[in-house]
Amino acid sequence: MRKLIATLLVYALALAPGTGSLAGQQRGEITLATTTSTEDTGLLDSLLPRFQRATGIAVKAIAVGTGAALEMARRGDADAVLVHAPEAERAYLASGDLIGGRRIMYNDFLIIGPAADPAGAGRHDSLRSAMKAIAAAGSFISRGDGSGTENKELQLWKAVGVDPSTLPRREETGQGMGATLLIAEERQTYTLADRATYLAFKDRLTLVPLVHGDPTLRNIYSAYVVNPGKHPAARRREAERFVRYLTEPTVQRWIGRFGSQKWGESLFYPDAESHAGR
Repeated sequence: MRKLIATLLVYALALAPGTGSLAGQQRGEITLATTTSTEDTGLLDSLLPRFQRATGIAVKAIAVGTGAALEMARRGDADAVLVHAPEAERAYLASGDLIGGRRIMYNDFLIIGPAADPAGAGRHDSLRSAMKAIAAAGSFISRGDGSGTENKELQLWKAVGVDPSTLPRREETGQGMGATLLIAEERQTYTLADRATYLAFKDRLTLVPLVHGDPTLRNIYSAYVVNPGKHPAARRREAERFVRYLTEPTVQRWIGRFGSQKWGESLFYPDAESHAGR
């Protein structure tokens, strides 16, 4: 399957031997492996300094696809993760690489495409029929990076009995959500995006949301601690403090307001209080 552009340098660095290693990490600092949507939206730039001021713990964030973030946890190259692929996350919990999972926030996925909607995806009354219409008549840009967004896309194709490898005009960027949106804009084609990144890039796009609101498009973000029982270098105490901080009521309210002034609506919705037992 063709790649439009090579994987982002940060992705390659995250996978390079020793690059993400916790060796030499500064005292009072943790490494957070997280998804690109938390970086593209500006959430990390606002959140992490707040956490450091409150706790004295610095956070070195590495924003990659969720698949790469979870692999960093498996290798012990992170102390905590903030990701959004629940099915994939379960395997890392079962293996013991991750512990202490808490749901933090959610938004939803959107199928974005040209306003003219040549495949007619937006004219269908169900997500299933919209996906079939895109498969039959429309081209599609995929992240192709093992991210939570790509995982969701593959689930959507599977649900309608479509093998994405057979779609002649489905192309993969190997990049994060923001870059993929810009490539979809250049190609004037369809893609799947999380609402937060779409809103953050909206002023640079003519593409519009065509399919949204289906319950299966909910996009759930969870935070975990990397298990020091398997990865002795992982800083459990600081990582647990970070996860706990994300669930605090004042921080949850802040997450619910984030972006509302700039974009006219919140980019994420707090989700910790109703799932305290996870």
